[in-house]
Amino acid sequence: MRDLIRTVRKIFYVVLSIIGFPVNLVTVGILLRGNCGLSTCSRRYLLAMAMVDLFVVIIEIILERIKHDFFPPSFLDITPVCSVHAVLRRLLIDCSVWYTIAFTFDRYVTICCEKLKTKYCTQKTATVVLATISCLLFLKCIPTYFRFEPYEIIDNVPWYCMNSGAYYYDPVWKGFNDFEKILTPIFPFGLILFLNALTVKHILVASQVRKGLKGQMKGNSSDPEMESRRQCIILLFVISGNFILLWLLYILYYFDIDAPLDSDGEYAFERVAYMLRNLNCCTNTIFYVASLSKFREKLRNPLEAIFA
Repeated sequence: MRDLIRTVRKIFYVVLSIIGFPVNLVTVGILLRGNCGLSTCSRRYLLAMAMVDLFVVIIEIILERIKHDFFPPSFLDITPVCSVHAVLRRLLIDCSVWYTIAFTFDRYVTICCEKLKTKYCTQKTATVVLATISCLLFLKCIPTYFRFEPYEIIDNVPWYCMNSGAYYYDPVWKGFNDFEKILTPIFPFGLILFLNALTVKHILVASQVRKGLKGQMKGNSSDPEMESRRQCIILLFVISGNFILLWLLYILYYFDIDAPLDSDGEYAFERVAYMLRNLNCCTNTIFYVASLSKFREKLRNPLEAIFA
């Protein structure tokens, strides 16, 4: 059972890196060029998400998962280096989650808050929000560097990273660990569900009102406002829905849902939960393609879209 899971996991991460790296790289290039049917505000959020996802592929999947499975120890396994690596991995995962939250909130304001929309949904606000999130998450991740100690010392060189004993027994570390779990992904998971529920409610009410008004008008003229809103809704829900689906098992793992399982079952549950979480880093582009016609056009010839 465990050997099968290990084999599947190795193949999974190799395929994920082969697909995730070029797909996210092309996405970043297209979004940098613009002209893909998005407002400057939305494009700023999606560009940040794509860039973080690209670095997750590099740092988390290639330099951590694949390196661990296929390559011998290197300088990356020296304790100070792998401690920094662990901080970067945690920071990137946190940023990926909270950038998604920022984008979801921006779409909520765009659709549901007409008065706030003109002031909040701007490129400048998006830049400030993303910078603030990044700085706060970086400060939050600094203690992660100090949770590790060397697994062994060879010729006075500390190798590998293992959690210190204090990490398991010190109340401060326990509190920090619980705080991390709440911050990412438990609170974001609930927040996305809440914002989407409010958005759906507003859309249903607005659609009924607009249909009633159109019913009083003659002809079958198109409604640009409803079409624009439909595009925003599709993009919002496929991204946030993707987040909810792929993080669900990881959240259940946090709550020890796998406790009734035997040791092999717990092992499989944990590995699959991490695999789905990491899958989230390369699937957003698929949803851009599925939901935005102009993005699909750009992706037909990505080199031309990036360099033309």
